[in-house]
Amino acid sequence: MTLVKKIKDKKVNFEFNKEFIKVVTDKISNNDAQFITNSFKEMHPADAADIIENLNQNDRENLIKLNNFKIDPEVFVELNESIQSEIITYLSSDSIVTILKNLESDDAIKILENVEEKDKNIILSSLPPKDRFALLESLSYPEDSAARIMQREFTAIPSNWSVGQTIDYLRENKELPEEFLEIFIVDEEFKPIGTVPSSKVLRTPRDSKMISIMSESQLLIPVDMDKEEVGNLFENYNLSSACVIDKNNKLVGMITYDDVLTVLKEETEEDALRLAGVGDEEITDGVITKTKRRFNWLLLNLFTAFIATYCISLFGATIQQMVVLAFLMPIVASMGGNAGMQTLAVTVRSLATRDLTKNNFTINILKEFNIGILNGIIFAIISSLIVQIWFNDFQLSMIISISMILTMVVAGLFGILVPVTLKKMNVDPAISSSVFVTTITDVIGFVSFLGVGAYFL
Repeated sequence: MTLVKKIKDKKVNFEFNKEFIKVVTDKISNNDAQFITNSFKEMHPADAADIIENLNQNDRENLIKLNNFKIDPEVFVELNESIQSEIITYLSSDSIVTILKNLESDDAIKILENVEEKDKNIILSSLPPKDRFALLESLSYPEDSAARIMQREFTAIPSNWSVGQTIDYLRENKELPEEFLEIFIVDEEFKPIGTVPSSKVLRTPRDSKMISIMSESQLLIPVDMDKEEVGNLFENYNLSSACVIDKNNKLVGMITYDDVLTVLKEETEEDALRLAGVGDEEITDGVITKTKRRFNWLLLNLFTAFIATYCISLFGATIQQMVVLAFLMPIVASMGGNAGMQTLAVTVRSLATRDLTKNNFTINILKEFNIGILNGIIFAIISSLIVQIWFNDFQLSMIISISMILTMVVAGLFGILVPVTLKKMNVDPAISSSVFVTTITDVIGFVSFLGVGAYFL
């Protein structure tokens, strides 16, 4: 499986052209596949993919089903995952096989992941045995593993080869990747022992041995390593590529920086959606699907809201004594909730990038405590001044000042403690933290404000 690189000379459009979308739509209606095919050939695959993504679903289906129109594999790869899944349902098995044959193995795996199981077997059986075996082996590994993002097309040569032998091999072998930055050096058992940048090969005399110019300090990635951890390794060590090894430490593939960039982007988007209680939602999902995905978290939020309401009901007498407390207490709870979510967002990101460790955990707890006190004092002064001007009541100003400080401190502490605790319990902190932090800050906000009010009154 090899994706031929032909995109360097193609024009890149940085602006979205709505008029051209209208032209494409008209051409689809007129069954003018030739115009669309020629237009897509002249533009960068990413721009062609943008055109397809911005068509409505009906026009996309009609485009794919047009006679004499075949979607370019380069364009298909650039489509977002949800659109790929949609288009796959319009394609015949033969068309999908054609696309897979012209893709690198890591891209082919991503597409196969979106194919239904019954169709997947038909497609795999139509592929050449070598490609079929490689894809089946990759699919046997967990979805979030390094094996799923690695490509099996790489350049490896024996350690005893000379630079001249290597250059001749690179020129004559047609099965090598079209582009590569590093050459892997392997021993007799095909275990990687080092790497050599391709540029270094060109600048070294032909009679020099490859082992003499290789770098031994190389990172080996097991096939079952979590892809998020792979992303962290690339980020920490500024890698452009890295080899992937099997359980016997033999070289089976490589991961490049563009694959990792995609992983980091996906993980960031996933964490952002989960913090909002949305999950793996796609823009193309239907109303029922989106409603189902959001229902559980909204239901949980409803129950936590009742908990907060129950806490308020405990101070009914205090509220009756000073009704103004009823419409001031949301201010304290809201400020605590926002402060907690700020700390939570930073903590979840720190856990994902492994910046938060056992060594600096105590320091960060103290830091959040100090931030809570500082923010609490600042906003206590601001809110008390507003309350004093508004109601001309010094006692009420004192109540909101003290409760503001208490709430901001607690919000900061639980913003870091909740995700860390969930992480230790092997629960993804991005999924559940927001609900717990919001509930805790609301309850503490209400209880502190009404409790301080009850004490003074």
